[in-house]
Formats: sequence, C-alpha cells, structure tokens
Amino acid sequence: MTDSQASTTTAPGTRVGTNPVAAAPEGVRTAADVVTPEVIARLTRGVVGSGRTANHMPFTGDKLADLPESTPEDVATAFERARAAQPAWAATSIRARAGVLLRFHDLVLRRQSEILDLIQLETGKARLHAHEEVLAVAVSARHYGRRAAAYLRPKRHTGVVPALTKVTELRQPRGVIGQIAPWNYPLELSVGDALPAFVAGNAVVMKPDTETALTALWARDLLIEAGLPAGVFQVVIGEGPVVGPEVVERADYVSFTGSTATGRDVARRAAARLVGVSLELGGKNPMLVLEDADLEKAAAGAVRACFSSAGQLCISIERLYVHASVADAFVEHFAARTKAMRLGNSLAYGADMGSLAGERQLETVARHVSEAVEKGATLVAGGAARPDVGPLFYEPTILDNVQEPMAVCTQETFGPVVSIYRFTDEDEAVALANNTPYGLNASVWTKDGRRGHRIAARMRAGTVNINEGYAPAYGSVRSPMGGMKDSGLGRRHGSEGILKYTEAQTVAQQRLIPLGPAFGMDDEKYAAVMSFGLRAMKACRLR
Repeated sequence: MTDSQASTTTAPGTRVGTNPVAAAPEGVRTAADVVTPEVIARLTRGVVGSGRTANHMPFTGDKLADLPESTPEDVATAFERARAAQPAWAATSIRARAGVLLRFHDLVLRRQSEILDLIQLETGKARLHAHEEVLAVAVSARHYGRRAAAYLRPKRHTGVVPALTKVTELRQPRGVIGQIAPWNYPLELSVGDALPAFVAGNAVVMKPDTETALTALWARDLLIEAGLPAGVFQVVIGEGPVVGPEVVERADYVSFTGSTATGRDVARRAAARLVGVSLELGGKNPMLVLEDADLEKAAAGAVRACFSSAGQLCISIERLYVHASVADAFVEHFAARTKAMRLGNSLAYGADMGSLAGERQLETVARHVSEAVEKGATLVAGGAARPDVGPLFYEPTILDNVQEPMAVCTQETFGPVVSIYRFTDEDEAVALANNTPYGLNASVWTKDGRRGHRIAARMRAGTVNINEGYAPAYGSVRSPMGGMKDSGLGRRHGSEGILKYTEAQTVAQQRLIPLGPAFGMDDEKYAAVMSFGLRAMKACRLR
C-alpha cells in the first residue's frame, strides 16, 4: 500500500480508517533476517531457564523466537550466581566500572541498527520512536560513566566537635538489585535503569517482559562485550505472577516500572522484608495550551507528546487542556497533523506511528473510544482499528466533549488516544490538570517563559515540560525523573538515580580526646563545657 492509499472497511459496521500507510522501502529487512537461530542462541546464552516459552511480533502476531522460561528455582539460581559475582565487581575501581559504561555507550551507537530492528519487532513501534530508546540509553551511559565517581566519592562532613571528630560518608553497594522491566520501552527501561546500579558496584537480576526479552538480552550481551562480568548481570524470563514475586523476595533492592496496581503489590512485598523500592507507575498526563501559545508548534508538539510509541509511554499526554479562546484553531491544526500521520510496519524509518504491542492494549483503546462516543464525545480524528496494516494497529485518535463518567476521562488508556478539554483561566487549568490520582508528567505551552515556569511549579507532577511534551525533562539526565501521588516512589536519573542503589555509611573518627569526661572533669563540668561549646558553634554559624 502506498502513502496515498487509506484502509478499507474490513467488516460490516467497521469504521473506515483514514490515516495513510508508509510504503516499505526496497530490500527492507524481515524478522527472518534479524532473529536467526544463531542470534537467539547467542543472546540466550547464560539465561537460567529450565522451561520453554516464546515471544511474538505485534506487526503480524507471528511467533518471533523460542526462549528459555525460568522457574522459581531458576530465579534462586540466578541470584546465587549474581551474589557470587558481586563482591569482586564491587571491589573493582569506580573508574574501571565507569569505563564499561562508556564503552557500552559507543557500542550502542555503533550497532544501533541491530537493536532498532529488535525493538521494532518486539514492540511494533515506529523506528524513530525506537531510536528514542537508543538515545536515552546512550545519554544515561555517558552521564553515569562520567559522573559516577563524583556521585559515589567519599564526602567529608563536619563532626560533632570540629577538628576533633573526623567524619566521612561512604556509599556502599546494596548487593543484588532485582529489576522488573516493562514491555513498552524494553531497552531504556531495562538496561537504562540497570546502568547506575552496575557502576555503583551492584549485581542485577532482571526480569524483562517475555514479549520483549530479546531486547534486554541484546543489551546484556553488549554490556558483557564492553567488559561487564557475565555473572553480574543475570536475566530470568517468565510470567510476571510467577517470576516477579520471586525476584522481589530475593533482592536487596527492587526497581520496578509498570502499573500502579502491580507497583503496590511490589511495595508491600518489599516492605515486609524491609527492602527499598523504586517504582515508576501509571499516569494520566496533562498538557496545557495557553492563549498565548504558538498554535502550530503546540499542535506539532501534541502529536509527539500523544502518539509517540502509539501512546504506550508512561509520560505521554492523554489529557489536553486548551484555552477556550484558541481551542477551535488549535484543534484544527492538531487534527490535520494527526490525520496525516503515516502508519507503518517495516524495519525502516518513514512511518509516523507503529502498532500497539498487545491485544490487551488494543481492547482497552477500542473500549475507551467506543464508550466515549456512545456517551456523547465527538470523534475529531482516528477512532478506527487498522487490521489492513497489522492485527494490533489503531489510528491516532482525538476525542472532544469528553466528560465523566467516560472511562477515557480518568483511567489510563495507554494508547494513541487523547481527550480535548477547554478552560478559561490559569487557575482553572491548573486545578483541572492536578485533578487526578496520578502525577507523573505534564506539559505547558506558552510564549511567556516566566509564566510557564510559574505554572509548572503549581503542577503536581514529577516532571513538567515547557513548550514540549516529555523529552526535555526525561532527557536531562542530571535531573531526577519520577512520579508523585499514585505515579510512584523514588527517582531515576541524576544523583538520586544512582544513590538509591547504595547504602549510606557514616565513619566517624574521634581524635585526641574522647566524647566524655576527661582531664579530671566530673560529669557536671563536662556537661557545662559541652553546652558552652554548642553555644559557641552556633555563634560562629557552624552547621
């Protein structure tokens, strides 16, 4: 099908789709070219799995690869291997550990065509959106490769008695990190989160989603090539309810990205063991278009913010609040761009949006859209499945006149669907944006930078982007990223993203005199001297 051809109705009563389809280039690679028996054997080497399972391609629904499946006993073995390898890795210098990340950075960029193919085959996303993962992982590897030593170096603190008490804060690795990674960003949300754990001296036992396991295994293979000891990075594969709890029960710290419901269960299990967790969970992210926004830029930004990876991004926009004075003009610009988006299913650049990743996502998207329309919402663009392109394709969809109790109004859709709402003043917009249990990401569009910052500070979201949807905040890896409210606990990126994988240890050395009565002082005299010393330190503004 060429770019100019649209879909046709595939069954009586089925709405005809309108988005064009990107033509596949000549000689484009296929799954058989990419996922060969040799590749599968190389990537699954070292995976602890006594059973067999398989993953599938969203583009076609066909099986992609047979994979090892891990039992609870296999998970225990993986942790044993990781614990055996971790002490020697922790004893390696930070500079040497950081060197692994910097070599990995170069390898990822040099061999990105390999991983782009795998990401597309396992997730169904467009190649440009798969490339976002390559960029994110490379940026993270560079950042922690360059900054880990500064984050982890011993820090001197003022002791209780200056000059007499020498205090040093050390950062010790936690041990073995249990990581449960999702399917939607299988490179960035697997190895991207593991990199700071490794450079901090930990081992990792990772459970990727089965459907996207090859991507995580490719990253493991490349890290080993970059110099990471194989035993330090263990991968287990299996059903979440079977393997996931086993990972949580054995880990010294848990990193989880996924749904809020599952995140609560992970937190409960970890809390019972007094083990720390980092949770990035769901979102119903808002975007505010103020009356002074550049509408063309805002419309183009909304396309990126709402439909990247077919909306299957925790920080993508699902609620779009537009000032009433410019709403009609904005919707016209936004709808025109959305209807022109090209769907595609080839391992090549050129498509503007790919497929949904699974039947559950397709069912949720179709249900939310159909229910909203039945209850009075207006379909501005999209609203149709596209089986002519692939079994899980659904057009980028804009809904107007959305209101409760429509499910799409408050529930996370996690697909290419966005709802338009109108507001009349700034306070109303902020209140509407914050009126959700979630608080992961937000976006504000205005020509007035100071106004944008003022509004951003009022938003109850872990990241807020001004004049873009999500990329500036997420890509600025020196700054923390994570959720407020039901969107999670903890942060990735920056100092928090690496220090969470460590235990703080205070080492205090007392010199010359003890912290107790000395030189013939009785208790009362010692108490008086210490009290005088505290007053003096306050007067000298010591902290």
